[in-house]
This record gives sequence, C-alpha cells and structure tokens, in this order.
Amino acid sequence: MTRTQVPVAARAANIEYAIRDVVVPATKLEAEGHEILKLNIGDPIAYPGLPTPKHMVEAYVEALRNGNNGYSPSYGISDLRSSIAQDERRKGWPARQEDIYVCHGVTEALQIIFAATLESGDEVLAPGPHYPPYMAYPQMYGAQTVEYKLNPNDGWKLDFNDIEAKMSDNVKLLVLINPNNPCGAVVGKDEIFRLLSIVRKYPNCIVIADEIYDGLDFTGEQKSVASLSPDVPVLVLNGVSKVFYAPGWRIGYLGIHDPKARLTLVRDGIERLLRSRLCASTPAQLGYLAGLDSDRTWMKSYSDKIIKQRNLCVDRIAKIEGLEVQSSGGAFYMFVKLLDDRWAENDKDFVLQLLHEEHVLVVHGSGFSAELGKGHFRVVYLPNIDVLNDAFDRIERFLIRHRG
Repeated sequence: MTRTQVPVAARAANIEYAIRDVVVPATKLEAEGHEILKLNIGDPIAYPGLPTPKHMVEAYVEALRNGNNGYSPSYGISDLRSSIAQDERRKGWPARQEDIYVCHGVTEALQIIFAATLESGDEVLAPGPHYPPYMAYPQMYGAQTVEYKLNPNDGWKLDFNDIEAKMSDNVKLLVLINPNNPCGAVVGKDEIFRLLSIVRKYPNCIVIADEIYDGLDFTGEQKSVASLSPDVPVLVLNGVSKVFYAPGWRIGYLGIHDPKARLTLVRDGIERLLRSRLCASTPAQLGYLAGLDSDRTWMKSYSDKIIKQRNLCVDRIAKIEGLEVQSSGGAFYMFVKLLDDRWAENDKDFVLQLLHEEHVLVVHGSGFSAELGKGHFRVVYLPNIDVLNDAFDRIERFLIRHRG
C-alpha cells in the first residue's frame, strides 16, 4: 500500500545547523562503542574543568526549593532586568530596565527580532563565516541573508569595501558578532565606528550586536557597539551561556539601544511577540541573577585555562603540514584552514572521514558559510590539553595517510 507523505513546510526542510548535524554520525559511532574526541560544540559544560559556578547553581536550586516555578513576567524578572541594565551601563550605554528583555537564550532573541523586523524581500547583512541561525531564520519571514566578507588573511577583520558594496535600502539588519563565532576574531573601537558610519546612511537599518562572548575577549579591544553609537539603533544580544558557563539554562537577553527614539514600533512588536510566548525559565533567571550580582573574580581562572588551551592549539597547528590558522582573539574557537587540495575543496568530507577514521569530531567550515567558510574547519579549544594533543596527533596522522 502506497502511503502519501504529508508535505513539510519549506522553511523547515531547508534549515541546516552544521554544529549539531555532525553529531548525528558521531552518536552512531559512540553507540557502536567508539570513544569520540569532541572538539565540535561550544558548550563549556561538555568539557572538564569549567563548571557552572556553585553560587549560581545554589541560587537556581534554592529557587526550585522555594517554589519559584511559576510563570515570570513576559519580559523577564524585574530584578534580573535591572541587574542586566546595570551591567550594560558599565559597558558604556544608558540602558534602563525597560530596555532589557529576557529570552530563552540568544537564539530565541534572534527569532523575536527577525519576526518583528523582517518582511518579504528584506535582507540581513551578516558576516561570513557566521553562526548558522543568522542564515537559517530570516528565510522564515521571506527575507534573505547576504554575507559580508571577513578577511581570512588578516585576522578575520571586517571587509568594509564588501560591506559598503552590499548595503542597500533592503538591508534591515546588519549583524556584528563580537567576538566572532566561528573565527574568534575581535572587533575594536575604530572598526565599530567605521561600521556605524556606513549604517548611518540607511535610516531603516538596525545593528544587531551579538556580544554573547564579550567576557571572553583576550585582546582587551572588544567594545560594546551600543556604547559607541549616539544615533544608530542597536539591538544588543547577550546571556548566561558562555561567559557565565550555563548554556543549558537557556537564558539570554535582548537590549534595545534607541538613542533617537526610532524603534517605537519595533519595540511594540517585540513586546507583543514576547507576551505571546509567555516567559523564560523562572528558576534559571534567578540563577543568572546570582551570577550578575556576585563577585566575578572566579572568571579569571577560567579564562586563564582557556587561553592556555588556545595557545597549545596554535602551536600544534603550526607544526602540522596541511593546516594553517590565525590565533583566536576571543570566544573559544579557531577556524583552521585546510591547505591540501583534496580537503580545501571538500571540507565536509574531511570532517566526516576524520570522524570515522580517527574518531575526532570538528565542524566543517562550509557549515558556517558555503562560500566564505569553505576549506576550513572549526576547532573548539575547551577540552583539556591532553585531549587536544591526542586530537591533533590523530589529525596529523590522518592528513599524512591521505596525502601518501
């Protein structure tokens, strides 16, 4: 008997998420009894030595014990919004509590922004390579993502000529991920000023400042985009997942910097969408609040560990024929270039064959941009040094075997 398949919506069928997609074959190998060295996912909790701080966990648990399990206000718990606003003011812009909206992670914040700002024919200008949802989500609203180039030969800096060439009245959102995922590049003050000078020419364009890794800047150059903008509207994204090491709590926020009061209608749309989806997790919000309101000296030991592991990766990659990388300035990623012709044109094949032959899991660069990420792979340098050394031994062995 022939079964007619119910059709799937194109908006779902066309979505890809490279970071998670490569986990599927890895899970199958694990089920067969193989141990996989995972350098693929930016989840600090997946690696030893970087636990969520105890005082935050205790606040979360205490919230559960005290029965704080009901719905919170749709825009977030008042005390948390106030603390986030205070934190953003320390970064240099006059954030108020009412400018802060708590979401189920930055991913939900992005969905809310796209739903509130995009119509058919609109464009989102985002860096290439970039975090995959910036490509996947705009199409749900009839919009498209246009990638602007990052310079792979100059620390993945912004290509301003390319940005200017691609700006138009159709561009409603320009995205800056700082520090960048997947490249680890950090954009400083002068570059941000130059970017704002371009956006200023297009009055219907808003900057999305994805600053989820701002506390993992190892250069000292990272700046809040909102703090440098006296006129261009900026939507600030941040949260608990990376800098506070609690990704599974799924608490992020959207901050609206609207110095010329041009986002009144957009703000109303955002608020309507937030009310329609009820609220973010109440106990997780209280756990995040404890992190924001407590001493943060613990962060230095975490950053020191990550920097040590980053330096190890740079040293190892420099000694492996067929690989090249520019050191990461922030976050916990680096984007490694494949020099052998075979893999430079087939980075996903490289990732899948490496997984099956050597049981090392990384993410193909083309998953972050089919054109601008091609010929690379992303490494997460959160595993301990012994794991990283083992992984690079296997990668080198793989390259030698296939070259021979």
